[in-house]
Amino acid sequence: MTLLRTQLGTTLRGHRLRQRRTLRDVSGAARVSLGYLSEVERGQKEASSELLTSICDALDVELADLLAEVSLGLRGDDVRVRPLVPASEAAGVPADEEPAVAASAEQPAAEPTLALVGAPARVSGRPADAVSLAA
Repeated sequence: MTLLRTQLGTTLRGHRLRQRRTLRDVSGAARVSLGYLSEVERGQKEASSELLTSICDALDVELADLLAEVSLGLRGDDVRVRPLVPASEAAGVPADEEPAVAASAEQPAAEPTLALVGAPARVSGRPADAVSLAA
């Protein structure tokens, strides 16, 4: 099992290295000590939301995109996005009024309510490798 802080650090390091930037450069831009940023990247320190925001700003990465990428990394091979609530609840149908449907091999599996969509290069200020969530 991969720890969240390890996956966050690996993902942050990947963004930094793809931009060919040094720890010193990013730590200065994020106003975080070089040693602390190094520990975050190695998964040895838990980064606060404020610290993650600062690092993301320095890397020109949206925090939401970073977290989506980390989520995919934690899932491993299972990259299917699972809905947070059943489709009927998302549509506003109370669970007690939902029609009873027998499960059968004929019915296809419910589609997820969210899908991951790659963003084109530099659209809305996002980096080319950014991932966004679309309903």
